[in-house]
Formats: sequence, C-alpha cells, structure tokens
Amino acid sequence: MASLFLKFHSVMRAFGIGKVIRSKDTNFSEGEIVMSRICPVAEFGVLPSNLLQKINPADGVALPDYLSCLGMPGITAWVGIEKIGNAKEGSNVYISAAAGGVGIIAGQLAKVKGCRVVGSVGSDHKVKLLKEEYGYDEAFNYRIETDYDAALTKYFPDGIDVYFDNVGGKMLEAVLNHVNHGARIALCGMISEYNKVWTEREGVRNLLNMVGKEVMMKGFMVGSYYNHFEEFIKEMEVHLKEGKIKSKYKIYNGIESFLESLTSLFTSSNVGKVILQVTP
Repeated sequence: MASLFLKFHSVMRAFGIGKVIRSKDTNFSEGEIVMSRICPVAEFGVLPSNLLQKINPADGVALPDYLSCLGMPGITAWVGIEKIGNAKEGSNVYISAAAGGVGIIAGQLAKVKGCRVVGSVGSDHKVKLLKEEYGYDEAFNYRIETDYDAALTKYFPDGIDVYFDNVGGKMLEAVLNHVNHGARIALCGMISEYNKVWTEREGVRNLLNMVGKEVMMKGFMVGSYYNHFEEFIKEMEVHLKEGKIKSKYKIYNGIESFLESLTSLFTSSNVGKVILQVTP
C-alpha cells in the first residue's frame, strides 16, 4: 500500500480526468477519455493502464460529475452513510460541513434512503441552498446558532441515529449529548482541528455517553474502501440518471489556479466540489 503522506517535492495526485495522447496498452486509444484515482496535478502525466477507467461521453454524464458524485466525494459520502452509518428509512441523520463536496452528496444519499436529514453550514446562503436545492429537511448556520447543544436539541427532538462528522471538536462533543441508543458516527474529517498542534485541539469530554448508549464511532480513509468502487458506481449512476442526486462544483481554470483552489477548501467560501481544470 502506498504511503498516506507525500514526500516533499513530489507531485501531488488526485482523482482526475484526462485524454489519452499516447498509449502502449492496446486497450486504450488516442483521444479516449479516462479517469484515475492517482492523476498527477499537472498538465501531462504518465499512468499505469491498470489504474485507468474509461469514460464514455455517450453515456450522457457530465465530465465534472465523475469527479463529484461519481468520484472521491461521492464514494466518501457513500461509505459514511451506507457502509459505516448504515442509514435506514426513518433514521435521523446529521451532517456537519453539509455544503462541502462530500457533505452535499451525503445528505442526498441519506434522503434517497428515506432518512430525515439536517446539516450545519457556515452561512445563511448555504442553509437556503441545502433546503431548497438539495433536499435537506433542515439546516442551520453554526456561526449564528453558536450554542451547538441548543441547536441540536432544536433540530433533533428525537435524537441522532447517524452522524457524518466533517468538523470534530466542539460539534462532535455536542452530538454525543444527543445520540440515540446504537447510533453510528462516521469520522470523515475534523477540519476545525487540522491546523493545530494536538495540545491545542478541542478535547471531547463526554465519550462516556458512547458506552451506555452503545454508540459506534469509526474513523475512515476512503482509500481503504476502493475495493467497493464498482458497487458504489453502479448504485450512484442510477441515482444520478434518475435525478435523485446531483452535483455541485466550482471549476478553477489553469494550473496556476491550483493554490487558490486548494486554499478555498479551508474557508467557508466554497460550496460543493472544487475542481481544477488544468488545460482547456
């Protein structure tokens, strides 16, 4: 298994789409569109053919969807909601950072399963977006409703069955005061804690709540679930074509926009998936 961390001065890699300009593998022809989980963030790259997946433009799926609903954000959301969260019809589902590339899909997946879904976001615009365009039952602005315990009491009078955690810290602690018996928590990320040394990070003081309520909390790296990628694609393509799930993304143009696109992930300015189009 490849190391999780890149070495300094090595090329960063990401889910990407490209056009074949030359191939030594007869299964791939010049001009074909392909997708890979290890595309270099560069204008050109050399990749092993066994890690490429062909894309057929005739399928009618927009290319950015392969980097959103059908890409890393999609499978991450799917793992958290389905494989770890085990969300079922009637489950009360809470998603933090709900307007991000992963959260916006996770909420839609939960709605497809018949769940009641609430999300937290950083602006009133995002609250409106989630409720009016992406099917969330409720959403709240955590910058305004700063008493998280009170907010969760308000939006989850019957408790939380599944929590998809993208932020960690104080929000995770508040959630543990509202979980139902047998609740499941998928730890996808903890963006509130990333840029702190561990001694500065928010401690969670109420883990004891997990014992009496038999709560399952599991952290995950999506790469550990790529063996389920075909299963995920098969399910998600149906939802996408039926209009039950849709992507939201912002495209930055040119390799020179890489730093701007990357730093946007750590602000509340972006909505949905951030995509870098390195060549026209």
